[in-house]
Amino acid sequence: MHFSPGKRSTLIKAFSALFLIVAGGNAFAIAPIFSTEEGAIRGYDPVAYFKQNKPVKGKKDLSTTWQGAQWHFSSQANLDAFKAEPEKYAPQYGGYCAYGVAQGYTPEIDPSAYKVLNSKLYLNLSPVVLKRWKKDIPGYVKDADKNWPELKAGTYVEK
Repeated sequence: MHFSPGKRSTLIKAFSALFLIVAGGNAFAIAPIFSTEEGAIRGYDPVAYFKQNKPVKGKKDLSTTWQGAQWHFSSQANLDAFKAEPEKYAPQYGGYCAYGVAQGYTPEIDPSAYKVLNSKLYLNLSPVVLKRWKKDIPGYVKDADKNWPELKAGTYVEK
């Protein structure tokens, strides 16, 4: 294709502006579930947080795929419970740090930095961040609930 110098200049400006909007606005879609090589929740069993009230490492031979991530479980009963109702057991905000999502970004998590509240699992970056998050859980949940759809879609723009 051959464009005149004026049209070429206009196209370059338009693509440059689009790039700046996308790159500058942090508008990049994320994976719907935070996952590592070990799987979602770094290989920990999401059901155990509810049934055993603690993080329990899952087994690779007891796993399922849900929303593009591999989930591991410590027992067949927990695997079956998750398969029946994954939304009930999956962590909030795709397993990204709840405090971070409230701030407008999606940091990784430490499986031991968690809180089950109102039948929902919230994970955080670290025990220190969890302590900070606990100072205003209702406020941070409100902010995270507001930010999550845009962060997940890649349309979040820092406010």
